[in-house]
Amino acid sequence: MECMTEITLNVGAGQTEKRVLLDLSLEELTEVVTGLGQPAYRARQIWEWVYKHYAVSFDEMANLPKTLREKLAAEWVISPLESAIRILSQDGDTQKVLFRLADGQTIETVLMLYDKRRTLCISSQAGCAMGCTFCATAQGGLARNLTSGEIVAQVLYFARYLAKADAEPPMDVERPTAVTNVVLMGMGEPMHNYRNVWTALRLLTDADAFGLGARHITLSTVGLIPMIDRMADEGLQIALAVSLHAPNDELRSSLVPLNSRYPVADLLAAVRRYIDKTHRRVTFEYALMAGINDSPALAEELAEKLSPLLCHVNVIPLNPIPDSPFQPTSDADTLRFVEILRAGGVPATVRLRRGIEINAGCGQLRQAAQRMAA
Repeated sequence: MECMTEITLNVGAGQTEKRVLLDLSLEELTEVVTGLGQPAYRARQIWEWVYKHYAVSFDEMANLPKTLREKLAAEWVISPLESAIRILSQDGDTQKVLFRLADGQTIETVLMLYDKRRTLCISSQAGCAMGCTFCATAQGGLARNLTSGEIVAQVLYFARYLAKADAEPPMDVERPTAVTNVVLMGMGEPMHNYRNVWTALRLLTDADAFGLGARHITLSTVGLIPMIDRMADEGLQIALAVSLHAPNDELRSSLVPLNSRYPVADLLAAVRRYIDKTHRRVTFEYALMAGINDSPALAEELAEKLSPLLCHVNVIPLNPIPDSPFQPTSDADTLRFVEILRAGGVPATVRLRRGIEINAGCGQLRQAAQRMAA
């Protein structure tokens, strides 16, 4: 199947080593501005240009003195991201961008269009240390955590794209429009980069910054129990999703190595504590793999363990990795699995598959780009 591909020829190691404005809080930005001999209110003007108008250069900030814009441009960049490869799905509803960071690392972000939603799937790390056997990102290991600015920058990049009627490439959406939902389900384990992720989440939900409602953001974890307990005390109504993929320790440990440290029973107990404290429904993600975790017996076991919880199961058709033993379950077996869960009292739906022909699965485009560069 063919798809449109646009490649931006940024082949260097990234941008020069300037400081990144998106890594700053408003208070820190105010210190920078006053340190340059400017009144404090200039920081608020810059803040609004970045978070409300999605400015990518200081030249856009027309109400700032030219001398201040020049001083800022000499030492700072707004966004640390460079677009390296951009791919659009054939039907125009999914766009994936491989970004290059200042140190040459790469991350992926995906924009998915639905009837009423404009959903971003963003990354929290360059690579991942969790080692899930069916995941393309895990095959390369962890390079480093993303800064809060690198996380926020992914959202602002696509917010700017959606807000501009003539931004390239064209997609199947009437613009101007806006980001409606964000899911931290891209590269990396968000709970493994907890501080930077939550700094970014507070900026994304702050009415004076990006201003997205917390309930429109979902954080997905493979199951770091101490961080689930910590999240329950954060006070933001960010949705929690847990990547389960198996109902028992024997199978889950073969798919998710972290399970040997945080087994299924302990993980479900942590989820129960989270639900009891927050009164929020938790989503369990279950990527179906043919002949591995898709049997009726496993569906019945999963239903038995999850039915007491306030939860929902998001059954995910696997985006296959070439030459991998992990392949998608058939449509018929997927529907059978969902029906068993529902019959067992567990709400379940099948995630709409998007971008399979453009390597939209986590880490797949990055992996392909690395193979081509080798």
